[in-house]
Amino acid sequence: MTERSQTALHTDGDDPGRNVLMEISNEMVRLYKQQFGRGPTAARTAWAGPDVLTVVLENTLTPAERNLAQMDEHERLRETRMVFQYASVQEFCEPVERLTGRTVRAFVSGIDTVVDGLSVETFVLWPHDGRDHATRGRITAGV
Repeated sequence: MTERSQTALHTDGDDPGRNVLMEISNEMVRLYKQQFGRGPTAARTAWAGPDVLTVVLENTLTPAERNLAQMDEHERLRETRMVFQYASVQEFCEPVERLTGRTVRAFVSGIDTVVDGLSVETFVLWPHDGRDHATRGRITAGV
């Protein structure tokens, strides 16, 4: 791991040893438990470039969603899950903004209903260029 990528893992503030990526993973697990009634069995977060964070969550389907998948209702399952995800867009973006100190420009959520709910949450952040992007293109519910 390069020095630059190691720095990206830590906050600039009080505790330089704090792993932001792990904290984001933990926040996503907490949100899944809160939003869907159960949390994923594994979660990992990684930078996918200087302005993109991706969170991969495994085994996210609820028992009712697993039943839909067994009934080959994959389209209905994906549609239902996406409605819930985007209805909670602010709840998903808040911890990313708080932990990175950056504003989320876009949020993209996806799920593979065949592989027992492997979900991917992607956050595109405004560039870290020192300018205040808080008023530019912040996501709102219903977008």
